[in-house]
Amino acid sequence: MSEAVEQSDLREGYQEVKLGPKLVKIPPEWDVRKLDELTKNSGNYGANVSAVEYDPEKPRYIRITDIGDDGFLKDNDRKSITRDDAEGYYLSAGDLLFARTGATAGKSYLCREDNIDAAYAGYLIRFELDESQADPDFLALYVQSKLYHDWVDRITRHGAQQNINASEYRSLDVLYPPLPEQRRIADILSTVDEQIQQTDEIIERTEELRFGLMTEFFHTGYNDHPLTDAPTFGQVPADWDIRELAEVAEVKMGSSPKSKHYNEQGDGLPFYQANNEFGYRNPTNDRWCSEPKKIAEEGDTLVTIRGTYVGQVNVANERCCIGRGLAAVNARGIDQEYLHHHLAHRERYVKSIASGSTFDSINSSELETLSVLIPPRDEQEKIASCLRELQEKYLKEMNHKKGLQELKRGLMQDLLTGTVRVNTD
Repeated sequence: MSEAVEQSDLREGYQEVKLGPKLVKIPPEWDVRKLDELTKNSGNYGANVSAVEYDPEKPRYIRITDIGDDGFLKDNDRKSITRDDAEGYYLSAGDLLFARTGATAGKSYLCREDNIDAAYAGYLIRFELDESQADPDFLALYVQSKLYHDWVDRITRHGAQQNINASEYRSLDVLYPPLPEQRRIADILSTVDEQIQQTDEIIERTEELRFGLMTEFFHTGYNDHPLTDAPTFGQVPADWDIRELAEVAEVKMGSSPKSKHYNEQGDGLPFYQANNEFGYRNPTNDRWCSEPKKIAEEGDTLVTIRGTYVGQVNVANERCCIGRGLAAVNARGIDQEYLHHHLAHRERYVKSIASGSTFDSINSSELETLSVLIPPRDEQEKIASCLRELQEKYLKEMNHKKGLQELKRGLMQDLLTGTVRVNTD
């Protein structure tokens, strides 16, 4: 990739052009074009009908919620539209969709498939790109750039609601390199996109494997076992013990200190109040407590005991103060990592026993008497090691993806403004 770009330190001959309220310097061969000059239509609004359940025999119905922040379609929660309702709203390769309303105004999606069986919904606007005037992939990348998002912010700031109509989209200024340079820029950035998508696939497969193994381990075991049915568990290894949580762990219910002891300056212990501070495995804090009431130790499993996500767990990665929305569980005589994954598997059951008039919660008695499965120690360690390894792989791939996204943002800023030029030979 490094062979494809060259830095112009002196920027000799660059011209200054107006882009919104700003003056920007662009290469002498570049121009500024309106989106209207690069399309074959003036912007068509989508179908104003409700979605139906997804059916592969019917067209997919593309809605604002189907478009990710990265400009690609999400695969979850697909919906369809009837053939009759889809008439006049079918997508073709080279169609660029824009979201026109709400907090998602400005989101975009480029249709790249020649034979896609899909139609677009009413809160989207379709522009048919003129490939003789602009490279579709280049434009799709341009409307992911900071230049574009700055324009979206300026347009939506003027109204009480965040709306961008077809006329406003047509007026979008696009920094416009010669076509060969557009294509080369798109090639370079698309390579990074492909790497991001491949990483996403690895992340998805890793999580599917982890959840699949959790189900297998906690219903049939890591080793071979005779099986039996147990209340609240279903099928389990017949030779595993079933104990109450308080028999195999110390359970410490959180208690919120007075707010005057909270601070953001790092005085005292990190303070966690509820699961909104939870991450994939470990929580992240932005508050500290100088006089904690209840303390969790490093490695304890933190369990959400109040609110929408009762039962959700994380691992304390340092000594910390816990508020009344959490409990800390510290294993006694069994493997802590095993217990953490087992409690994660029990999340749905814990949620089912929660109750409350204002919000769901579980009390200390309900948590302490929660039934847990206890295999032999060596099997605990094998289960824990396998599931921990998959979590570490997930985190490693997420960090890799973050690095690729940062690389892409940097390249977009440089390539889409002409700060760095590409070789088109």
